[in-house]
Amino acid sequence: MLTAVTILCAIAAIWLAVALFLMMRLGINLHQAMLYVPLKLFFRISDTPIRQAHSTEPPIIYAIWHRSHLEPALMLSLLPHDTLHILDEESARSLWLDPWRALARTIAFNAHHVFVSRRLVRRLRGRGRLAVYLPDDEAPDPKAFRLFRAIARIATNAEAKIQPIHVEGAEHSPFSLTPGMRRRLAPRFRITALEPLTIAQMVALADDEKPRGANAFFDRMLAVRRQGVAREEVHEPA
Repeated sequence: MLTAVTILCAIAAIWLAVALFLMMRLGINLHQAMLYVPLKLFFRISDTPIRQAHSTEPPIIYAIWHRSHLEPALMLSLLPHDTLHILDEESARSLWLDPWRALARTIAFNAHHVFVSRRLVRRLRGRGRLAVYLPDDEAPDPKAFRLFRAIARIATNAEAKIQPIHVEGAEHSPFSLTPGMRRRLAPRFRITALEPLTIAQMVALADDEKPRGANAFFDRMLAVRRQGVAREEVHEPA
């Protein structure tokens, strides 16, 4: 009995020590860090780019590719605690996500319906932060693409920047939402984040004729995926 208690105390001490290190390194609070520790260690997450998310002045929209059930837990652990997370209906109801949903304010959203909320615009204008989760589809149909138009419109109305975020490796985990993807028990995750830009800045970066705001935003989201894949290939063993 004494040995078991000693082991448990040692595990708790190590867990706390790692959490304190991550709290200082990533700028998250202790509650976030404690829930991030098991994800960090199990998936050996490369998370350095997330520090930029904390240094960006609001208003800001974090746009995350939703390729597995784990992105909400990761982003609730890593993004600033005052971020409002707009979750899909399944993530908003999932019992196992309850501890992570307690880390920040969340609302449910059906990605197949268009949303343009004055309340969200007002929140952003009041130096707010939003996190939106985009369905894993590199070629969305016109109905699905309305989500990109809605987010671009909100960002434009609020004069907010958008920061694309991608978690490479999550699609290979047992929690993957990507059909036909080869699964592994504990693939390594690498978080990629691009520089936050306004919709106007995204349009200005286009090489050829100027696209619509939603198209420029979608191209930016594809760019963060390509960067994540490139980093994965660099780290693949020969």
